[in-house]
Parts: sequence; structure tokens; C-alpha cells
Amino acid sequence: MIGPHSSDNTRVVGAFVVPFVLMFGVYVTAHGHYGPGGGFAGGVILAVGVVLIRFTATPQLSERLFPPTAAFWVMLAGVAAFVAIGLATTLAGGGFLDYDALATAATDARRRYYGILAVEIAVGATVFGAMVYIVDLIGASGRDR
Repeated sequence: MIGPHSSDNTRVVGAFVVPFVLMFGVYVTAHGHYGPGGGFAGGVILAVGVVLIRFTATPQLSERLFPPTAAFWVMLAGVAAFVAIGLATTLAGGGFLDYDALATAATDARRRYYGILAVEIAVGATVFGAMVYIVDLIGASGRDR
């Protein structure tokens, strides 16, 4: 963990802004399948929220809010979800991420809509976990010196 910033103003503004940054990251991820944004942008915005906590809160509070090991597992879960979606469409007789191959009661357009949404969430989780994991590794290496 990097540790709290020395300025009270920075810590207060950071604590105030974090929920809005996280909410905007979820919005960008969830609405990226039919508008600007998507999993990558949303994942980076979500990571910024957690990194802001790392930079403004004490290490104990930061670790309690989002443990450093959680970033790795979120990243792996995102990759696993992406691969699972792709394999499900392949095993259903279509190509990789060919959502029309899935046999559901939904129309073709709805299958693509929900399929792309699921992929965007998986990509967002992967990017979010990777970015936070990288920052945590950099912070840990700086602390060991």
C-alpha cells in the first residue's frame, strides 16, 4: 500500500469522490455494449477508484476495503468468465463468441445484447483486477526498500 496522503484536504476529497468514481465505472462497464465505453474503460475507471483509496487512506483501512489478494482473484474470474462464454458458444455449435448459437428463448438480438454485456463485464473485471494488482505490486516493491 502506498499510504495516506499528508494533506487533510486530499484525504477528505478522495474519500468523497471514490463512491462517485466507482459508480461511474460500473455505469461505463454496464452501458458499453451499446454506447461509448465498455469493459476496458469501465475497468480502468473502477481501478482508479480503488487506487485513490490506496493513495488517500491508511494501509489498514485500504486493505480492509479491498484486500490486495482480491485484485488477483477478480482478474482471474474475469478471464475465466470470458473463456467460459466463448467456449459455451463454441460447444453450442457456433464460433467463439457467436451468441446466436446459444439455444435460449430470447430473440437473436437479445442473445447478442446479453452476450456482449456479459463479455463487457468479464473484460471489465479482468482490466480492473489487473490494474489494481499492478499498482499493489509497485507499492509493495517500493515499501520493501
